[in-house]
Amino acid sequence: MELQSRVDDLKRRGLTVTAVSYDARAVLADFASRRAITFPLLSDPGSPTIRAYGLLNTTVQPGTLADGVPFPGVFVLDANGRVTGKFFEQAYQERYTVSSMLVKLGQSVERPAAETVTPHLRVRASATDGAVVPGRRISLMVDIVPNGGIHVYAPGAEGYRPIALVLNDATGVANGETVYPKAEPYVFKPLKETVPVFKAPFRLVRDITFQRLPPPAAGSGPAPQTVTISGRLDYQACDDRVCFNPVSIPLSWSFEIGALDRERSGAKR
Repeated sequence: MELQSRVDDLKRRGLTVTAVSYDARAVLADFASRRAITFPLLSDPGSPTIRAYGLLNTTVQPGTLADGVPFPGVFVLDANGRVTGKFFEQAYQERYTVSSMLVKLGQSVERPAAETVTPHLRVRASATDGAVVPGRRISLMVDIVPNGGIHVYAPGAEGYRPIALVLNDATGVANGETVYPKAEPYVFKPLKETVPVFKAPFRLVRDITFQRLPPPAAGSGPAPQTVTISGRLDYQACDDRVCFNPVSIPLSWSFEIGALDRERSGAKR
């Protein structure tokens, strides 16, 4: 279980973990024993607390095994009990990973990165996680450092090629939208124009969700356990005198796909 594997890291960041479930105490005790869970698991049989906070997952068919589950999500609270972040999904089969939430909270996540250097800038492509299971939502990160005196165009710059992270379709992977930082205005006096640009180091973030394993090719045996996401970074750079030709940098990320824990407890729910 990913949360358990990150408990020590979260404690070092000043965070503790508590989970709430509609399962009975016996079911949670069995699960905690099988998976060596050390953080508190709170039982909410009948889901009264889940319902009271408006978290009941209304997309679940009544009377099914999952009837009573909340919308999957995480609240982040500070020392005074105030909510400082929340991460919720519509489908109970999907979850943000711990690292993807930490990145959105502005915390650093050290991961291997692939670096590309061009005449205009330096690019580091990384991901919040390298090993996932179906249903996990992670973040792809592209860190860009323009050279001194260089700017690249931000979305909304007309007449230039704005920077863009373009991903190729991958079976079983859903792509989110790229999140851009706030751009700064650049005034080019000779043309009397003002356009949005990035001049300081900045980061692009793109969420992706692994929905299912890709099917095996005919005659290839079991489905592969590694998935590669490929794409490119498009941009156009300029300095105060010259605009350079648009550039496309190929990018890729590879992930190991594990199996979900589908074992059910013998205890009654």
